[in-house]
Amino acid sequence: MFMSIRRAFMGFSLLALVACADAEQITTETPLVDLGDFALGHNIVIAKDVQKAPFSRNATEAEIEEALAAAMQARLGRYDGEKLYHIGIKVDAYGLAAPGVPVLFTPKSVLVLAVNIWDDSQELKLTEKPKILTVFESVSGDTLVGSGLTRSREEQLDILTRNAALKIERWLQENGQWFGVEPIAAEMTDAEEAKAALDVLAPDAISENTNSN
Repeated sequence: MFMSIRRAFMGFSLLALVACADAEQITTETPLVDLGDFALGHNIVIAKDVQKAPFSRNATEAEIEEALAAAMQARLGRYDGEKLYHIGIKVDAYGLAAPGVPVLFTPKSVLVLAVNIWDDSQELKLTEKPKILTVFESVSGDTLVGSGLTRSREEQLDILTRNAALKIERWLQENGQWFGVEPIAAEMTDAEEAKAALDVLAPDAISENTNSN
């Protein structure tokens, strides 16, 4: 168990090292991207039975749902396309890095999401299966050894949910054909996203697979 947790948080660190800067608060100056005819309809976030990662601070399901729904509304509610699209998010796991964790683990805060989207006018679900997205804090001088030392849990959740909304906005761009625009290239493959999610959801499975190869 010790080694599996260690591998999980080593994975967090490596993935966080390639993350972009944390998403800024949305203002009137925040640029829009090309999402064609997209306008946000229902903005549904469910965190029921969410799994807590090892060495995480506590957050309630309601806190996670409210923070993520607000971040989604702030970022995607700005678009005024001609068609409504409903987005549903299931929060599968979270981690809010705690203070006092050995530097060996360098834990980063994380969310694992399963995202679906529906076209309202066609009454059509556009995702054949939920899109798995794993969202981390970025690495900075302040968070290199774990943001639990420098940020409150409220700050961590705020940053994570803003990063999640930004990542979902980019995922929509990667599927621009839904909105009548040219898609952009994906940053991560489905396999890479799934591997990152498994590092959080099932570190023992990752450890067993690694040891068997």
